Amino acid sequence: MQKVSKIETILEKVKTPVYICEEDLLEKNLQLLQCVGEKSGATILLALKGFAFKALAPLVDTYLSGCTTSGLHEAKFAKEYFNGTIHTYSPAYKEEDIDEVIALSDHLIFNSFNQWLKFKDKAVGKVSCGLRLNPEVSSSPVDLYNPCGLYSRLGITKENMQYDKLEGIEGLHFHALCEQDASALEEVLNGFEERFGDLIPQMKWVNFGGGHHITKDGYDVEKLIALIKDFRARYNGIKVYLEPGEAVGWQTGPLVASVLDIVHNGIDIAILDISAEAHMPDTLAMPYRAAIRGAGEMGEKPYM
Repeated sequence: MQKVSKIETILEKVKTPVYICEEDLLEKNLQLLQCVGEKSGATILLALKGFAFKALAPLVDTYLSGCTTSGLHEAKFAKEYFNGTIHTYSPAYKEEDIDEVIALSDHLIFNSFNQWLKFKDKAVGKVSCGLRLNPEVSSSPVDLYNPCGLYSRLGITKENMQYDKLEGIEGLHFHALCEQDASALEEVLNGFEERFGDLIPQMKWVNFGGGHHITKDGYDVEKLIALIKDFRARYNGIKVYLEPGEAVGWQTGPLVASVLDIVHNGIDIAILDISAEAHMPDTLAMPYRAAIRGAGEMGEKPYM
């Protein structure tokens, strides 16, 4: 899928710092995601934590079916700016928030049986309830981003499953990927079915979570479609959800900064109007080196 950026035509006109999203590039990503949904039978949702340009909500609504949110405030955002369904998951909900979260959401996913039993009576009949499960399988490249790592707080493990507490639960959710391909999903899906396959026939839906790098060049889209179709066929056409975030906005625009000053301390150092902590924290957390237009390796250019 060829993407042609037009960013050079406006760079001199924008005030910085600013994140810019090119609609044409975004639409190409959305078209691919819609195609995956149509061919596989899956429902594709936007994970707001990965892409939340409110001005582009109408365009996203054209191609995707709703949003996944991490709690009350993202659910409010989704309700205000998007038209699709709202699927909310949080590691824990506050007592003072839960009524509003339920009112805003179409799906509500609980992280533990403690939370499920605490809010079950409020939620059942008003929202489709699910549980996040931990398949205990992940090939996440960075431990910090591995939701299935040792002592993870995210999701219910097989060991902690309470089969007598499932009445009212309509769906299952897992999330184990981070910018990964269809082969990684296949590995996780095998682990999920090995541990929780006995629960799936009782359910109305299964959410495959996010981290699917579908719009990255080289991603095996046909393999993803085949995995979803095969899963749905084995479980009587069960509803499947995917919730990509980064894949929606992948390579659709830059963070633009300006040089405010140049100081010298052994080398010349450019002072920008952005910072890694404020604008690109993943460069520190992963860590990784962001692609910078016109930049070179250390020492190659006159300023650091």
